[in-house]
Amino acid sequence: NGAAFSKVRGSQSGEDSTRWHVVRKFLGLISSHNIPVYLIDPLILRLVDKDIEQIRSSPDGPSPECKYFCAPRDFTTFALLDKTWKHEVGLFRTAEKMGFQWLKIINKDPRLDGMDDLSGMEIPLHYIFKLASHAIHLVVFYERSGNFLWHGPLRLKQHMDRKFVPFRKLHFGRYPGAYEKPELLLVSIDDVKVQIPKNPSSFLEEMSHSRFLECRYREARAFFQLYPDDASLDAVEFRKKAKSLLHLSALTLNNLGVKFWLSSGTCLGWYRQCNIIPHSKDVDLGIFIRDYKADIIPAFQKAGLPLKHKFGKVEDSLELSFQGEGDVKLDIFFFYEEDDHIWNGGTQAKSGKKFKYLFPKFTLCWTEFVELKVHVPCETLQYVEANYGPEWKVPVKTWDWKSSPPNVQDNGVWPIDEWDNVIQIY
Repeated sequence: NGAAFSKVRGSQSGEDSTRWHVVRKFLGLISSHNIPVYLIDPLILRLVDKDIEQIRSSPDGPSPECKYFCAPRDFTTFALLDKTWKHEVGLFRTAEKMGFQWLKIINKDPRLDGMDDLSGMEIPLHYIFKLASHAIHLVVFYERSGNFLWHGPLRLKQHMDRKFVPFRKLHFGRYPGAYEKPELLLVSIDDVKVQIPKNPSSFLEEMSHSRFLECRYREARAFFQLYPDDASLDAVEFRKKAKSLLHLSALTLNNLGVKFWLSSGTCLGWYRQCNIIPHSKDVDLGIFIRDYKADIIPAFQKAGLPLKHKFGKVEDSLELSFQGEGDVKLDIFFFYEEDDHIWNGGTQAKSGKKFKYLFPKFTLCWTEFVELKVHVPCETLQYVEANYGPEWKVPVKTWDWKSSPPNVQDNGVWPIDEWDNVIQIY
């Protein structure tokens, strides 16, 4: 049954070499079926990352000891791109002949859901191959329309054996994840040839912030049954312009390496109706002030978006507004972190009055919105409720930014001698 594997050179114990043998056997299995997989195991990639220069420079050198695949762990995790492989029946048959037990986890394909149809079609999301005391976790990645890779959650169906492996120790599957397509590198580690992400440290960094939230189509459909969508020419035109403005803004900020998220009405539109709210007239983004860069304004101007106004200053209540195509504008709000809350500021140009909008602390998740991979607050409901109150599900056409939000507070007045600096209108 594979439990009595011989020791591999320089390894510490039979247990260690079992892991190495299982990985080797699994890679033999999938290469016999021409399935291109790559290693995404965080424990091994961390070890590899420390020696990455050495590993890159000696792609074929024999290993004096089993350093990576013998490291203590219950699983070794690999990734598979869905479109590179289709024929699983033969694979399972061969796997069984080699002594593997296997488990296939399927679930709903969210890419097929839309306003017209919740397809409910199921796709394979995870495979687990077990041999002796070690298991291989194969995570299936799918391409999404925002040009990124997505993997689904690992949810066991009722009839499944919950003791098959220690599922709680899995690194992938607690929640869905979103990743950029990695560049791969073929390396030899512990005398095993394997593909890894070319830059393991950036993959590991991405992994720590990969959580993905699906748009809530079921709730959006219920919303549109109560409040039919505006299909007028103006609404269609506005959404088109807002979408292209959002794509251009994302490109500009991503090129600067500035993390941002959908805020205010744009966030509400995603959460409530999976779309841009047509009467909102602008696109709203949030950025933590710690991520502010002086290049932001020139980068947007270079992208063809002139600065419309700049209120506040970096230390206090900064906000920027850029003019997009037609009458669509881009508002960027900067968020300041305190011990128990996060806030952004507002300024009334004619009076110099300052306002403050308070939010409970939040973290950032990925989502897909108008064919774009973009961040939203993970705690979306609390974020939206802070901004729009418990009645956020009811559309409001008239909204006063100074008095309508339930989380607004007066925050004093800018001193007159600072006005030239903190109230700039172009």
